[in-house]
Amino acid sequence: MRAVDIIEKKRDGHELTREEIEFMVHGYTRGAIPDYQAAAWCMAVLLRNMTTRETTDLTLAMAHSGKTLDLHDVAPFIVDKHSSGGVGDKVSPVVLSIVSAAGLPVGKMSGRGLSFSGGTLDKMESIKGYRADLSEDEFRAQLKRIGVVLAGQSSDLAPADGKLYALRDVTGTVPSLPLVASSIMSKKIAAGADAIVLDVKTGSGAFMKTEDDARALARIMVDIGKMLDKKMVALISDMNQPLGHKVGNALEVIEAIETLRGDGPEDFSEHCLIVAAHMLRLGSKAQSTEAGRALAKEIIADGRAWEKFTQLVQAHGGDVSQIENPERLPHAKIVQDVASSRSGYIARVDALEVGLTAVVLGAGREKKGDPVDHAVGIDVHVKVGDRIEAGQPLLTIHANDEGKRAEAEERLKAAIQFSDTAVDPLPLFYGTIE
Repeated sequence: MRAVDIIEKKRDGHELTREEIEFMVHGYTRGAIPDYQAAAWCMAVLLRNMTTRETTDLTLAMAHSGKTLDLHDVAPFIVDKHSSGGVGDKVSPVVLSIVSAAGLPVGKMSGRGLSFSGGTLDKMESIKGYRADLSEDEFRAQLKRIGVVLAGQSSDLAPADGKLYALRDVTGTVPSLPLVASSIMSKKIAAGADAIVLDVKTGSGAFMKTEDDARALARIMVDIGKMLDKKMVALISDMNQPLGHKVGNALEVIEAIETLRGDGPEDFSEHCLIVAAHMLRLGSKAQSTEAGRALAKEIIADGRAWEKFTQLVQAHGGDVSQIENPERLPHAKIVQDVASSRSGYIARVDALEVGLTAVVLGAGREKKGDPVDHAVGIDVHVKVGDRIEAGQPLLTIHANDEGKRAEAEERLKAAIQFSDTAVDPLPLFYGTIE
């Protein structure tokens, strides 16, 4: 078997066999297939697409390119969630606390932020002492002891994904739906999930800009899971404006804390309840999504979710006093309100521009390895459809550098558009795929 023959076969639009896909993936992971051939193959996949069967075989080849976790000796049923990323997305710490408090163990491996999309681990590391790099033995022990883990992705899991993603990033092949779907699903399969809730974002602040593209990606991932006997749900959710109000690492932890205490923003709280509801249903803790939502709401109201979050932070070595007293979390030196220059209805809050502005302030990375400033960020006080009067606070900038603050103010003013007539609010979700 030769790589060039497999490249030509896919280039000409033919379906690859499982053996051919494994040959390419495992050969590239080992270094037997050079970058230029792997790049040519990725481009052929981008241009010619893959069937569901091919994409499933690709997912399995990537999942089995390294170590795989079997956690059934610790928990009989493993449920996981994945978000395709966005601005103000601090869902994981809230949802994991709710679901694990209901008695459904959740061991999640998360990533760090890159570009405008914030990373869960960066947010959690706003808490002094929080350690995300757990060994497999530590991961297992914590999952068994308290039923919840929120750690970093092990480099041993799906190493083919790491190599292929780095290659796709510099060869113009990132947008390929089979390559995106297999990248996400291979990590979930390698991590041992039995059921997966996918939160697929669409809009200006999402990777998938249109609802049709988001649905197509969600459909592929659900089909992959189905072929592998996994329980699957994909939610198509809005990312045309930030989720919640706060964007920035410590700021988002504060908003997660407020939500776990029953006082979070309406849109973010509802988003968390719906994601948790589907996880509880897939994990047989609720018979329906409606019952799952009611249970999730009850778990927040009676304090069980907050107690579980406290256990999670403590187990990872985090300073619990900081979450009990959020004013002890990192705070920026400059905190300045920006007032609305006019009255009217909010027509647009460009999530992409808000996210990119947070990066300017130092809350995110322009490239891997860049340090982040946990204290800086943005409070966006308005949502699409809101009525605002001239002089009312539009947003609050948290900065540690006056030059960056001034640049952020100009960018954010341009990111918010007004209308003289009433504007409909944006939906939280556009649909569900099972």
